Amino acid sequence: MEELVCTTCGVQIESTETVPAQCPICTEHRQYVSPKGQTWTTLEEMVQSNTYQNEVSQEEQGLSSIKTVPSFAIGQTAYMVQGRNFNVLWDCITYLDPQTIETIKAMGGIDAIALSHPHYYSTQVEWADTFDAKIYIHEDDRQWVTRPSDRMIFWSGESMEVAEGFILHRVGGHFKGATILEWENGKGGKGVLLTGDIVRVVADRDWVSFMYSYPNFIPLPAATVERIADQLNDIRFDRIYDAFHRTVLNDAGEVVQKSAKRYVNALNGVLFNT
Repeated sequence: MEELVCTTCGVQIESTETVPAQCPICTEHRQYVSPKGQTWTTLEEMVQSNTYQNEVSQEEQGLSSIKTVPSFAIGQTAYMVQGRNFNVLWDCITYLDPQTIETIKAMGGIDAIALSHPHYYSTQVEWADTFDAKIYIHEDDRQWVTRPSDRMIFWSGESMEVAEGFILHRVGGHFKGATILEWENGKGGKGVLLTGDIVRVVADRDWVSFMYSYPNFIPLPAATVERIADQLNDIRFDRIYDAFHRTVLNDAGEVVQKSAKRYVNALNGVLFNT
């Protein structure tokens, strides 16, 4: 039986003899089961439907976004970051077709896939097998892996250098093992953070936010946000790319710090007169 993909979250699960009644990612309180009930598809069905395609767009020198159109499941954006003889796919999307494979191979392929958190695991094993890549997941999120693979490296601690210029930082918050990617050479050497929605760029691009659950509107505690802000204050970066193709173009470090203060003030009831 081919591996099933949850149509709500887009995560692929290990093949079983019977169709599971529920997706283990969606039944956890940070996600949700569709009001229409649990439904499944497969990557093969998606490709054969001729419904989807991936748009690969250069965002800046050395960085390209990969997004499925029309949107599928959560609708996140993955990023291909090209380093010195080493390419990283940051986060993952479900859809993978021959055109996408051809495009990425022309860009030098993928050496490593790094994940921010379980909601974006999608078809990471399919991607890793296709491009002969390793998968980097923080060990604190090992329990959420729905399709194991020998390609997975469960790293520990607070940071790990995957390759020169690519550093993973566990900041927690959204998930215990929630991770961001520091790309030291991004933005002409000023530094870029790729954050998934561990740090989410909001509609006003001069601000970011943090949540335990975005769809269920569960905030993080003030102490957690302050800790994340302190940790990011030690990293040099001037730009942020989040999971939904939103970007803080300049002074991103300052944006994170002022946003964290606003968030904590709001939780403490000192931001607004209500």
